[in-house]
Amino acid sequence: MLQRKVGAILLFCLLCSVFTNAQKDTVNLKEVIVTSNRISIPYFKTSRTINLITAKEIKNSTATNVVEVLQQIAGIDVRQRGVDGTQADLYIRGGSFDQTLILIDGIKMDDAQTGHHTMNAMVALDNIERIEVIKGPAARVFGQNAFAGAINIVTKKIQSNALTASLGYGSYNNLKASAGYRKAFTNGGGFQIHAQKQKSDGYRTNSDFDNTSVFLKSQVKNYNFLVSLSERKFGAENFYTSNPDWKEYEETETSLFAVSSVYRAKNLIIKPRIYWRRNQDIFLLKRYEPSFFRNLHITNKIAAETNFELTSDLGKTGFGIDLNKVFLSSNNLGDRDRFMLTSFLEHRFEIGDLDLTPGLAFTYFSDFDAQIFPGLDVGYGVTDHIKLYGNIGYTYRIPTFTDLYYSDPGTEGNSDLKPESALSEEIGFKYTTEKFQVNVAVFNRTSDDLIDYTKEIEADKWKAQNFSKINTKGFETSVNYNFEVSNYNQNIKLGYNFIDDDIKDVNVAFTRYGLNSLKHQFTSSIHTQFLSFLDQSISFRFVERTNGQTYNLVDFKVRAKFNNLEISAKANNIFNTDYIEQGLVPMPKGNFMFGLTYNLY
Repeated sequence: MLQRKVGAILLFCLLCSVFTNAQKDTVNLKEVIVTSNRISIPYFKTSRTINLITAKEIKNSTATNVVEVLQQIAGIDVRQRGVDGTQADLYIRGGSFDQTLILIDGIKMDDAQTGHHTMNAMVALDNIERIEVIKGPAARVFGQNAFAGAINIVTKKIQSNALTASLGYGSYNNLKASAGYRKAFTNGGGFQIHAQKQKSDGYRTNSDFDNTSVFLKSQVKNYNFLVSLSERKFGAENFYTSNPDWKEYEETETSLFAVSSVYRAKNLIIKPRIYWRRNQDIFLLKRYEPSFFRNLHITNKIAAETNFELTSDLGKTGFGIDLNKVFLSSNNLGDRDRFMLTSFLEHRFEIGDLDLTPGLAFTYFSDFDAQIFPGLDVGYGVTDHIKLYGNIGYTYRIPTFTDLYYSDPGTEGNSDLKPESALSEEIGFKYTTEKFQVNVAVFNRTSDDLIDYTKEIEADKWKAQNFSKINTKGFETSVNYNFEVSNYNQNIKLGYNFIDDDIKDVNVAFTRYGLNSLKHQFTSSIHTQFLSFLDQSISFRFVERTNGQTYNLVDFKVRAKFNNLEISAKANNIFNTDYIEQGLVPMPKGNFMFGLTYNLY
């Protein structure tokens, strides 16, 4: 199936290449316009907690995939059940994996079947311009799933020609190969295509995987086209059960087709977009006995949205409407559909150095009641480099189809579930110069009707319940320092996050996901260069969870560049730490990967 889709992509690429007129755009990194805001404003002027990770920072880090990039950000907890993000669940500030929204170029990648699939179609690092992480109540403008925060992956613009090939090999027969081609047209616009294949025998029994992905982006006149295809096949040993004999197995296919545009009038910007996201999930409880228990879920989401931005003497007004329909076909969950309407309205007032942005988010779901969620952002520019800010707002999440209807020998959904809701507040401080950036935030979130799988005794089934009210308080800080040694750029990053969960009204003995958030998290990374052809990076991460588990992880990467050839060596968990990020799945001890990248032009 994936091969047919790749053929369609190549045909699409050929058709796009005949168009030669598209708009060019550049990004001034000193005044990056944050696109995860509905109102476009420079990063420093935002009155929200936002982390920006640029392409250069990604390149200079120890990370080889999006999961590893995000794990170096204070306040983000990415829990993997294998290497290279085989299955990764994303948590922000103690929220659950269903409470964080992933976007690619502003396209919502939420999955109505289950939050476990939101990161299936992650973009290869070579295609990323920057990653924008927005935390807390300010994410409310995205609607459903931005309960605790949102992450927008911004892909690179097509501004130059390139042809690149990469090959990597590492522990557990981990073989990774990729190739990318980018063509910029003379009069602007262009197209790019990137393909990647990765296979491994796995670091323990039944942890092998085989991943394939294709990414295409094209700029044609005033239109942008984006296509992403991802296929993952992996042994899922003890991902969902504790039985050592069943040998669980899973396959997923995720595809995204999107067309967007930007229309500019004198003081009005209109951004329409249509897209189709498809996800297919096959799960076998016994890998070598498919008839024992097999799930097949196919989810299709068709969406159209338009965002408006109006600049007037009163400030900037943002308005948007998002209509989408989800269709699910499943042998376990049944045939389901859901219509969703999300709309927002906010206006930014600027009075001297003070800015105020009140806003409303409206939602309607065909299977749940309509809701209105207000919020307010306030900021004050003390100097050209110092900003104080605070925000407050309501957020929410409706149950997934898995929460409502799932059933297997050990798990049961609950069709009577209510949506989760929360009131979130934060106050923060940011200091920004070209060389030095500091952000400090204190946050509070009171969550009601949280959904998790619970049981009273070990032998019981897991059952989905609205089981508790939780008050989450926390403190977060990040520091980024750039400096030079012998005319070479150096960088140091530090981050710390503290979370205190006050869990109220809990009448259950066991929960599957909710009560294992971060308590203390410390991250640090250092990138250095002292020779023209050689640079190196090291990262450190300390984690203490609410269940008492603590661990330290150290990764290292060295990179040598000779004209068009780049040679790299990466070592993960170099001190062989024993640790678990999710469930019963032990993560790998020390492992390595060597890589070669050649830029043909």
